[in-house]
Amino acid sequence: MGHTSEREAHSVSARILLVEDDSQIADYIARGLDQEGFVVDRADNGRDGLFMATDSQFDVVVLDRMLPAMDGLTVLKAMRAAEVDTPVLMLSALGSTDDRVSGLTAGADDYLGKPFSFAELLARVQALARRRSGVTRVQDTLLRCDTLELDRLTRAVRRGTRKIVLQPREFRLLEYMMQHQGEVVTRTMLLEAVWDYHFDPGTNVIDVHISRLRRKIDDGEDRVLFHTVRGAGYRLAVD
Repeated sequence: MGHTSEREAHSVSARILLVEDDSQIADYIARGLDQEGFVVDRADNGRDGLFMATDSQFDVVVLDRMLPAMDGLTVLKAMRAAEVDTPVLMLSALGSTDDRVSGLTAGADDYLGKPFSFAELLARVQALARRRSGVTRVQDTLLRCDTLELDRLTRAVRRGTRKIVLQPREFRLLEYMMQHQGEVVTRTMLLEAVWDYHFDPGTNVIDVHISRLRRKIDDGEDRVLFHTVRGAGYRLAVD
């Protein structure tokens, strides 16, 4: 039942470019994605992968890091230099934090270490495809929590009559918190949803952004909306 809804959400027209030189892994991924309603094009080396990525329109590129002819990082950098903004999920047996950071820095949208489960790869491909589609239902464009209002189309944020100016990352953070208002949002959830990290970089980047956002939203107000849940995360709610 869940698979059917995801397939309907992305439709059969969603196209994936799979650049992977290991034929067994490529067959495994392509077969699974095909069963989920995606159309999969394949390349088994970096040079062909780059040509296809820049020549055709894809919803997501699944890109292996270690490739013949041209490695995945070089392919990725060349795609971004050519202003190809297709979301990229990078696959690699190199799973250290430095390797992940170098992949994300080069322009990857997500990074998945080998070996991986197909369920995890599918979830990440679906998330990137949803982002690519840019489809937002009208009823979901305006988010509210008490007197706080966020318009996802105009990017305007207000607390009552007060206009709040946010940086892009702050906007994304607040948007996610408002979508999960009343719930405890963990650091891991924020790292994945707002920073696109699927590992903990070991910095206080979340605390800094939450603190800055809290000042902009709550300072001078009668009711506090941002709450720290000790040992768990953060919550946006009217208490």
